[in-house]
Amino acid sequence: MDTRDVIQQTQAAKIRLVRFLYCDNGGIIRGKATHAQKLANRMREGIGQTLAMQAFTGVETLATVEGMGPVGEFRLQPDPETFVVLPYVLNTASMLCDMVRLDGVPWEACPRSFLKRMIARLAEHNMRAEIGVEHEFYLARDVEGQYAPADYSACYSSIGMDEQSMVVDSILAALEAQGFAVELFHTELGPSQQELSLSHTDALRAADQVLRVRETVRGVARLFKLYASFAPKPFLDQGGNGAHIHLSLWGTDKHERAQQNLFYDAQQPGSLSQTGLYFIGGVLRHLHALVAITCASPNSYRRLLPHFWSSAYDAYGFDNREGAIRVPSLFRGREAESSNLELKSADHSGNPYLSIGALIAAGLDGIVNKIKPGEAQAIDPGNYSDEERERFGIHRLPTTLDDALDALEQDRVLLDALGPLLATSYIAVKREEASFFLEKSPEEEAVQHFYKY
Repeated sequence: MDTRDVIQQTQAAKIRLVRFLYCDNGGIIRGKATHAQKLANRMREGIGQTLAMQAFTGVETLATVEGMGPVGEFRLQPDPETFVVLPYVLNTASMLCDMVRLDGVPWEACPRSFLKRMIARLAEHNMRAEIGVEHEFYLARDVEGQYAPADYSACYSSIGMDEQSMVVDSILAALEAQGFAVELFHTELGPSQQELSLSHTDALRAADQVLRVRETVRGVARLFKLYASFAPKPFLDQGGNGAHIHLSLWGTDKHERAQQNLFYDAQQPGSLSQTGLYFIGGVLRHLHALVAITCASPNSYRRLLPHFWSSAYDAYGFDNREGAIRVPSLFRGREAESSNLELKSADHSGNPYLSIGALIAAGLDGIVNKIKPGEAQAIDPGNYSDEERERFGIHRLPTTLDDALDALEQDRVLLDALGPLLATSYIAVKREEASFFLEKSPEEEAVQHFYKY
């Protein structure tokens, strides 16, 4: 796709508005729209946006960040490869954007450009990442001014599939119309909680897909007079919503294992290679800081609880769904292809470009420095005594966003990967959000997060 292709598709589909979208430091999808008549110019020039928007928080306040005030602009520069006609909005299309300076150079505070840098860093080591994300969300309706689940069916229940079959089919059709390959869709633990998985793809497109899924699910749900919430814990007494990241590393043509899955080794326990173990070691070493990015809201820490299958400890295991990292079992007949690692301590409040990029940075540090992850755990780490966890080197993950941000501020690997401007603005935004909810009740917090992500 290039500018000419986008213009032709816009004209053929009789598009009137094209949205230029991005995801900010607060994890909110924002953007501006151009009329189709001006699209060619806007694709060349970008659309102006105040520098302050990367200091704008998820609670609609402005954090204090030097240089991110009323003076100065960046440009929203669209990626033609992300052009889609939106099947749930009349005469509208959209593209996802990089943030660039006025001279066209990527802005240092751009999350999407950060992920591109981490992809390039992997390429320096002759590796590339394949990513798939599990998307959990609730469908709800307004009942006398309160959010209530759209149905009360049981986990994996076929009744739940029937209850929401029309909206689910419309969501799948809308995703397919945008060119996405759907793998799985099923009901989850909570009432009217759903889970959707798309096929794995390269790291940048996977992050792009996270935004597309959120936009599509919410947009289609509105057509049925429903609300879709990807908030980590929209209903405090029910299961939380994760955005589990599945990752595998593959050799490039310059690698000695060209185009092979570098996490697969049939001769090792669980068929997990030494490279995979080192990657886990890096992630576990940085995990307390990493969750400040992958679990990026105060509401996230209502979800990260022991015995809730959401990962409360910095442990890993083979098909252990209470570990922060699960090594999934392989699929018979395509063992090498299916080898991957799942990060469970991730949700949709995290900007996907930051989450995936930071995950790559942490894991790559493990590979480069040969960081060993310790023993794989075959039981729920929460069932150990404190003494046993200490012996295994297992620790409780941060229990608040502020605690996670404290860890991030001490993690030189992640801070250096983000770069000074992105790290400073991100931490300032998240500190402001944490402060905002400090005096709020859990119920107020849940309500305000409900329709944010």
